[in-house]
Amino acid sequence: MYDYGLSVLEQYGLTASISGRVRGALLCRTEKGPVILREFHGSEKKLAMQQMLLMKLQNEGCHVDTFLENQEGALVSRDKDSIPYTAQIWFDGRECDTKSEADILKSVRILAEIHRKMQLPLEKDYTGRDLKDEYIRHNQELRKIRSFIRKKGASNPFEKDYLRSVEWFLEKGEEAVSMLKTTDYDRLREQALRAGCICHGEFNQHNVLILGRNAAVTNFGHWSFDVQMADLYRFMRKILEKYSWDPRMAEKMLSSYNAVRPISKSEWQNLKVRFFYPEKYWKLANHYYTHNKVVVSGKNVEKLRMMIRQKEQWESFSGQCFVQELF
Repeated sequence: MYDYGLSVLEQYGLTASISGRVRGALLCRTEKGPVILREFHGSEKKLAMQQMLLMKLQNEGCHVDTFLENQEGALVSRDKDSIPYTAQIWFDGRECDTKSEADILKSVRILAEIHRKMQLPLEKDYTGRDLKDEYIRHNQELRKIRSFIRKKGASNPFEKDYLRSVEWFLEKGEEAVSMLKTTDYDRLREQALRAGCICHGEFNQHNVLILGRNAAVTNFGHWSFDVQMADLYRFMRKILEKYSWDPRMAEKMLSSYNAVRPISKSEWQNLKVRFFYPEKYWKLANHYYTHNKVVVSGKNVEKLRMMIRQKEQWESFSGQCFVQELF
């Protein structure tokens, strides 16, 4: 019977009194408390740097999911079928509730706290993508998808709605590229890389565990050296989509972050550009183009229509939210 990696606990000198499947992993109750086992698919070199980062954060008082070393001192263990696994300490907590303003603001504050401490000597192999290059590529993909649908003919609701809306969103995408070129993004990115600033890479409500008065941050596997506003933007965007782009909620999140880690003028400008780019629209279009085009899910059709309905709210958000500067 397949044990989902449970047998590798022996290599850590641990046994599980109880275990169960959780999001992409196996949660085990052990002598050392809760431990998460996951199949490992990445680079062991990057994993070693991730552990260095996690230990730094832990030593500075942050609750993070550090890796356990097995009895041979390795971070990766293999089961009898040679499948690699990692083991990480875990926490008895609950995920950030996006309906709870208290949870949201606590998550923003813990993000600001770890950002203050997330620096390591730069390793160029793990730098984030240049935002200008990324936006230019995304815009090219939007045009490519437009040409593809026009050539074959729009045959489903998603394709028809896409053709009716793409020009408006593509215009915003081009404006965002122009905004990046007129701000000091290049200098901001250079400064962040020189300082060894690190982004979590996937900071969202699922990766923040509320522990009473404290909070833990987990799943750093997508970390990179980059401008840290990328993390704040991603978290805020996911929350604001659920709050119909409410400027008051945005102001509270920005103020909470700024109180712990002040946002510079250059970072403020960068946040404004990130919110101006229609990233969610590009993601939906890219998902359509890279997946089965014969059957388009009704859920994705509704997501696209929701974006189209909310486009004026989204467009006016940056103007309302970024009029007054925090710094």
